[in-house]
Amino acid sequence: MNVIKVSARSRTAAVAGAIAGVMREVKRAEVQAIGAGAVNQAIKAIVIAKGYLAEEGVHIICDPSFVDVEIDSQERTAVRIVVEARASLRCMHWVNITHHQVTLTTIRNDRKI
Repeated sequence: MNVIKVSARSRTAAVAGAIAGVMREVKRAEVQAIGAGAVNQAIKAIVIAKGYLAEEGVHIICDPSFVDVEIDSQERTAVRIVVEARASLRCMHWVNITHHQVTLTTIRNDRKI
């Protein structure tokens, strides 16, 4: 899998388009950034891509981690963010207990029933 590498000078809209395109093709994208400015651009791009994909009914989750990479024979620490499609929500129940009152709430396909 190709890693989408982001720098502090990367255009967020371009990176967002790349993330959305990869998500459409293979349902998983890896974004890598080194340094605070690059991580900032990467996060903003993921937020923009989230909006693009949500319009198509695709909801994403992110799993960030630190990875060691070698650049010009030097070891550096990068932030790698794996972006994947979230499993669709079929049905969720939860119970709220307050002051002797019990409320059961059910969500099905993003709608309260």
